[in-house]
Amino acid sequence: MPVVEDRPQRPRRILLRSGKSPYEALSIEEAIDRNVIATNSGNLIFSDASHKILETPGTEVVSNGMRMAASEAARINEEYDAFVVPLANAFRPSWENGLKQLTRLISRLKIPVVVLGVGAQAGLNYNTARLKPLEPVVREFVSAVLDRSASIGVRGEFTEQYLKDLGFRDVEVIGCPSLFLYGKDLDVRKRVPELTPESRVAINGSHSAVKSQGLDKVIARTHARYPHLRFIGQNLSDARQLHWRDLSDPNALVTAMPTHPDHPMYREDKVRVYIDPVTWIDDLRGFDFSFGSRIHGNIAALLAGTPATVLCADSRTLELCRYFEIPHRRIDKLPADLDPATLYEEANFGPLLNGHQERFDRFTAFLTRNGLENTFTHGDGGAAFDARMGALSFPPGIRPWNDADPAALGARFGWLQSRMAELATENARLKKDLAKAGGKATATGATSVYRRARRVVGRPLRRALGAGRG
Repeated sequence: MPVVEDRPQRPRRILLRSGKSPYEALSIEEAIDRNVIATNSGNLIFSDASHKILETPGTEVVSNGMRMAASEAARINEEYDAFVVPLANAFRPSWENGLKQLTRLISRLKIPVVVLGVGAQAGLNYNTARLKPLEPVVREFVSAVLDRSASIGVRGEFTEQYLKDLGFRDVEVIGCPSLFLYGKDLDVRKRVPELTPESRVAINGSHSAVKSQGLDKVIARTHARYPHLRFIGQNLSDARQLHWRDLSDPNALVTAMPTHPDHPMYREDKVRVYIDPVTWIDDLRGFDFSFGSRIHGNIAALLAGTPATVLCADSRTLELCRYFEIPHRRIDKLPADLDPATLYEEANFGPLLNGHQERFDRFTAFLTRNGLENTFTHGDGGAAFDARMGALSFPPGIRPWNDADPAALGARFGWLQSRMAELATENARLKKDLAKAGGKATATGATSVYRRARRVVGRPLRRALGAGRG
């Protein structure tokens, strides 16, 4: 009788589209250099939540580091059982190339592909005219996804109607995974009867809202009234401005942004950018109120139990607020003398909390229909995830660089020196490879390495030296 070898079954493996694993505690310098936030730290809030939700006994969740090369499809088909894609405002003209690249990869996959919370971006009037040229690209993407899943999950009613108008029927409104970080549990309460000048208030906002939607005036008035105000930025350019005083990005033209070194809040150390949701949420637990135009900046506050109001600036924030019943105001209808104390007073969190379990059940039912388990139904409720996260040490929020403290300088210059050494090693390897191939380094090749070295090392170094003289 033949002997049957008892081989342990390998765990189910899910490839997750995310900038990094939640368990990867990077230095500030490395996180900025690698752009693990994919230009916006809000991305990590919903990707970390997705990772926790999908991590069940017998299931391993692996970050793809935002790699979307179609050439990796064969490897992904071989190594993974599903590809899960949390998205935000992916249906927008500025991300057309990204959407095409993602579609090319998905089209080559033979495993299930599940999209969590994708959204279309338009104005507050929900006019889809600007999305018309994008329709063929969106159709191709959604068709590729639905060929590999039971349905596609969208953020809210605007995106649902947009896709249905394009002829798709297997569309489900599931919101965003971020608010399900703690499953069916969500506790937001007002800890003080009213806001006073002594209250700790957090404010957030995008460059476009500051530049052209009047948020600059709101920030200035709030800064004058609340001494303990803090602005929380989310862009990669914000992080670079705080840590390196790097003003090379076009966003640096918006000097009314508190992350700009010329802004008084920068000089007063009242600005932060976070590269890990865990520190972001933990810090917001100490605030009385959060408001602004950043949806995930305010969701971070709600996850911390801190009351928040969103100043909706476009369809992507408005439809999500409507779905989750998050207190919100349209940014184009704010009074000239807006005071966060008024927003705090009128904010009602009853609908958000009372409807949370029903929305959670809808979300997990969507996962089930698409063949995915979740830790709250099939695991330990995320206890192992939380324990592992609690044992790690993450860097604090990035602060403005206002001094020439030797410790701060040492850390920055130490990282710069290591990057210079890495680039020198890479340059030597390239020269060696060329020599073996019987060629020689061309002017173009030498220039590309030099330019890369200048980009990675030179600009931060110049900013560092400039900060040291200040």
